[in-house]
Amino acid sequence: MDRDPFPVDVIQENYVRNVRNCIFSIVYPTPFKSRVRLVAVSKEVLENILDLDISVKGTSDFLEFVSGGKVIFGSVPLAHRYGGHQLLTLLSTPAAWPALICDRHGERWELQLKGSGKTPYSRNGDGRAVLRSSVREFLCSEAMHYLGIPTSRAASLVVSDDDVWRDQFYNGNIKKERGVCNTDNFSLLSITIDYGPFGFMDSYDPNFVPNTSDDEKRYKIGNQANVGLFNLSKLLQALKPILDPRQKQLFTELFRAKLGLLGENENDNYLIAFLLKIMEDTKADFTMTFRELSEITEDQLRELHIPEEFWALQDLGKHKLFSEWVTMYLLRLKRSSSLERQPQKMYFTCWLALECCSAIPGWPSGVKQDCPVNSYLGLVQEWESRAGGGEM
Repeated sequence: MDRDPFPVDVIQENYVRNVRNCIFSIVYPTPFKSRVRLVAVSKEVLENILDLDISVKGTSDFLEFVSGGKVIFGSVPLAHRYGGHQLLTLLSTPAAWPALICDRHGERWELQLKGSGKTPYSRNGDGRAVLRSSVREFLCSEAMHYLGIPTSRAASLVVSDDDVWRDQFYNGNIKKERGVCNTDNFSLLSITIDYGPFGFMDSYDPNFVPNTSDDEKRYKIGNQANVGLFNLSKLLQALKPILDPRQKQLFTELFRAKLGLLGENENDNYLIAFLLKIMEDTKADFTMTFRELSEITEDQLRELHIPEEFWALQDLGKHKLFSEWVTMYLLRLKRSSSLERQPQKMYFTCWLALECCSAIPGWPSGVKQDCPVNSYLGLVQEWESRAGGGEM
């Protein structure tokens, strides 16, 4: 008799426990006790992914379904069990929300109802999602998609007046309120998933960590390549796949593309590390540095005549070694015969998410609700200094 490749938990009661010998548990969403409101939908997700007309958003059936108040007739909601190394420690059953596995044009899709209540895999808390994190996830996943970065998508966002209890620092202490790269957040398909304590690095800082639970900075931005190799090594232990030896070269190739460098040069790693060190010392904006390097003319850069609108490069220009780096960079560009530097033109940042969250009723009055360009740096610094920034 063939074994079921996706066994379902034989225990159907929903209580926190060690679940064994299965992949899924049957778990029905927990309906909200208070009034539920639909506050956002993605037209593209509804129509192009779920094959629904946008008009469905105005129906009570849709609201009940996306809020966990009703289950589609004939379907069985499942909580997906998964395991992974969190903060380098193996956890066998992290939390998972109820989901529906459906067939779409011969493909298997998993529709998750995030924040729809406890499952057998839940930690302390109530299995809900706070509004501010949900707004950030909705906005960021859409931004990543339109930047051409593979990502999970959000179809809708609902709110209620129910209280939420959150273990913000994952230490067992919960309170009433409401980017890590664990192996369970690491997609082999390079899909951005599990938007929880994530953040965007504005001023370049290799020690930047958006996750308040990572107090030892294991997942700091400067350690991401090593974390990726750690995650792949754990997969290697489990599945024994063939690891592409070029993985170690991808970091250099990424920055070559950002700087418009064609071909290879033995000094490229030094040139890149030199720039990153200057960015770290001057706290230059990470994304804007590469964007402005793609827009400034070669003559302006050679003469260090940096226009006022190139404020990130002006920050770099304050460093005593910037002119030395420029000389090296222009020489390398001349050798590669390339000025085709193509960093992204539009991007999403934490301060943009903060501006959106500031419109939420009850948001702290001390947080600025406007975001003019001339107060950009102040707002970034204000956001970065706030405790628990990764869960905002």
